[in-house]
Order: sequence, then structure tokens, then C-alpha cells
Amino acid sequence: MSHDILGPDPSAQARSFGRAADLYDAARPAYPADALAWLAGDEPADVVDVGAGTGLLTRGLIARGHRVTAVEPDPQMLARLTAATPGLAAAREGSAEAVPLPDGSADVITAGQAFHWFDRPKALPELRRVLRPGGVLAPIWNLRDESVDWVARLSEVIGSSKGELTAMGATEPGYFAPGFGEPEVRVFRHEKRLDPAGLVRLVQTRSYYLTASPERRRELVAGVEELIATHPDLAGRETFAMPYATYAFRVRPA
Repeated sequence: MSHDILGPDPSAQARSFGRAADLYDAARPAYPADALAWLAGDEPADVVDVGAGTGLLTRGLIARGHRVTAVEPDPQMLARLTAATPGLAAAREGSAEAVPLPDGSADVITAGQAFHWFDRPKALPELRRVLRPGGVLAPIWNLRDESVDWVARLSEVIGSSKGELTAMGATEPGYFAPGFGEPEVRVFRHEKRLDPAGLVRLVQTRSYYLTASPERRRELVAGVEELIATHPDLAGRETFAMPYATYAFRVRPA
């Protein structure tokens, strides 16, 4: 079981990604197509992607034919999203706690690697407001598959992020209450090819790295580089697959 090394100020972690927007967009994994089909359906829908970041989930939804409005609080992340994402219906600076859209705007509200940063008591009523009758709230997380030995060792080195911990918590009864019922949950498997430098860059996009002291950053990079050099599944390899378990949720208003 990986350990939690969240810093003392989670709000600072939530605000940390903009400074690494380009790196985040290049290093983080996208989402498997079958997960997106399950989340948002096959028919074109009005989707609001909240906490959209640099658009990794947004672009996958657009590619499936959906009309996507991206909502993101960090202007640097939003700028990267709009530059890299053709076909957007709209892009708005805003948050889950104050969505800058009218009532009943969305058939589906998604949140990729983002829902754990939301202030749930404020966000859930606001997200419910933006949903149309019959709409679906659909958070999704890519989690490292720690059933693979080297991935479990990596988690021992770098710890677990708030998102990795929250994705499991979201399966607990009442997590989305009182405005929403119990979720449907499915897990999808996929992978992202990395080279050794790519694995280091991936770690450098994590909030706990971005908010760490220079000394702690050096420790994290050194630990990852040692793992790459010594683990039999990684040592001497030009590329390797990072396996992911993607936890997808569909939650309907109560």
C-alpha cells in the first residue's frame, strides 16, 4: 500500500499546476476511449468539463463528437487548453464551486483528475444546478496500477496523490450525497509508453513535486532514477509501459 505524502496545504497543491502546464499536457496520460464512451455515451451531448486542466479529457470528448465547454480556474492551464484544443464549444475561467454557466446547461459534467480538488459541499449543489434533468455527473481518474511490481515500488518512492486516494473514497456510500445518488463505477485498463526521462517528467507534474522544496524535489527525482536503474523491469530499457486503472463514475441527481 502506497503512503500518502500530501503536503500541509492542499489548496496550494490545487493551484500548483499552471506553472507546469506544458509539461503536464505532454507527460500525463489521456483516457481510454471505452471509458469515455461509457461516461458520456455515443450520441453527441452537451458536456461541461470542469477542472479541465490542459484539455486531456476535453480533447478525448470532442473526438467522440460531443459539444464540450471547458471550465478551468487556472488561467495558465486554460490558455494551454485553448491553444491545443480545436473544436471547443466554449472555454470559461471558473470553478466547480462557481460554474460560469446557466442552469441546465449540461447533459454530462465531467471532471478528469480534478474532482478531489473540489469543495464538495459547495461544488455538488452547483454541479447539480448546471445539469439538465436526466443528466450525469461523471468524474474519472487515471490511477497507476500498483498490482505491477515496479509501479508499486514507484509509489513507495513518491507516495500517493490526493486524487489517487480520493478515487477510492468516491466508491464509499454517500460520497456524492445529499444531492446525488450512489454512483455506477467501472474500471478500465490502459497504458502509456514512457522512456526513463518521461517517467521523471511524469513525477514532475505531480502536485506534491510542484509544491516541494528544492531539496525534496531532488530526493524525489533521485529516487525515481534509482528505481529506473535497478528494477529488473526497467533497467536498460529504452521504453516501458506505465499501466493504469481508470476509475470512471456515473452519478445521477437524487
